[in-house]
Amino acid sequence: MKKKNTIFRALLASSLATTLLLAGCGGGSQETTAIKDDGAKPAEASEKVVLTFWDENAGPERTPYYEELIKQFEAENPNIDIEYVGIPNKSSKQKYDASIAANDTPDVGGVQTSWIADFSAREALVPMDEYFNQWSEKDKMNKGAIEFNRSVSIDGKLYQLPTMQNIDILWYRPDWYQEAGLKAPENWDEFFTAVEKMTDKGQNRFGFTIRGGKGGSFQLQRMMYAYSGIGEYFDANGKSTVNDPKHVEFVEKYLGIYKKYTPESDITNAYKEMIAGFDTGAVALVQHNIGSFGEHSKALQPGQYAALPLPKTADGKYTVEGGNTNGYAIFKTTKHPDEAWKFVSFLGSAKSQSYWNQKVGLIPTNSEVLNEQWVKDAQHIQTAFAVLEDPNTVFYNPPFYLPDYRSILDNIVDPGIQAVMSGKKSTQDFLDEWAAAMEKSKQQFDSVMKK
Repeated sequence: MKKKNTIFRALLASSLATTLLLAGCGGGSQETTAIKDDGAKPAEASEKVVLTFWDENAGPERTPYYEELIKQFEAENPNIDIEYVGIPNKSSKQKYDASIAANDTPDVGGVQTSWIADFSAREALVPMDEYFNQWSEKDKMNKGAIEFNRSVSIDGKLYQLPTMQNIDILWYRPDWYQEAGLKAPENWDEFFTAVEKMTDKGQNRFGFTIRGGKGGSFQLQRMMYAYSGIGEYFDANGKSTVNDPKHVEFVEKYLGIYKKYTPESDITNAYKEMIAGFDTGAVALVQHNIGSFGEHSKALQPGQYAALPLPKTADGKYTVEGGNTNGYAIFKTTKHPDEAWKFVSFLGSAKSQSYWNQKVGLIPTNSEVLNEQWVKDAQHIQTAFAVLEDPNTVFYNPPFYLPDYRSILDNIVDPGIQAVMSGKKSTQDFLDEWAAAMEKSKQQFDSVMKK
């Protein structure tokens, strides 16, 4: 496996170079630190163990929930202090890349599933299998999520404990739709019709908003496959389905509504700006996931927001991306792996998952929580369950196992979306470049795995 790891790191070098140049040694200036800054001494010179925890999606909406969980953990474990470092989502991958290159990583960090192959190939993470197998709550964890995470690491080990599940949906304004006498869209024809009819530029109201800035690749990909119903990312010959004619058709329609029925600022809008458009009453419909529930519930009143599944395909099926989870990892530079696992397993416990997922609106991976009343009462989670439990739902799995999968999305697909929106690139050329990058990555991966 050492030989394979070396080869994987070589494959990663070119894609990481750009990211590291952007990140610099400091990883950017947007970092916020701080639940604790009490001048704690290093562990060896103190009675307490100090663990650094990086939150990869920090902000005023979620950081307070970590403050509460850390407070609870430290009360239960008085010999462990957690030093919180909050990193905005848009710069978190760059920050991690720079820290791995400098061998200066945190003890524990929030790690997105699409990063597992990359980080494990670079030997940055601690395999948690032995810890997990001895954990009292291991049998309560979603087995599919655990096995999926193992499947995308290069050696089949568990490098991230998934504590939240996600699914992309549409959030809409039921009050506006009711006023307009328009029903919520169930298929793609109804979607495009609704986007047009709900636009009233005289009132500065738009039918939809597109995420054209950072992170738009994830959302576009999920919309494409939801439209086409294609269940494989690569065909039997290793060709990517990204540039399938159905996807070309969809992207031309979808990005074609830019500026006609969406705000002009969409071309650079990332998550924060896109969600703000919906929450401030500028747009009637937005595609994101159930995880933005927290923002909507604070900004809007009941009846002003509700979840809808992504529209069904022409033959009436839902198509959903598999492996859409998030969780926590232990980094190899930690001097306190046992205590680090204690914190990770605390975050994965039924008690912590119930608190966290209820606040942010995600699906717990701990089965004990699924029976709680708040889960049964949450309209957005019940909408997600209706899709996930539908026997006709089609699941496709992106190639998270490719070490440069995320790099391709960040450095090729995100800018490509903007190029199409600005008219600088055709949809066909954009999807062909995307498909070619994925195919090249897969060929390199397959070649390594055969050795």
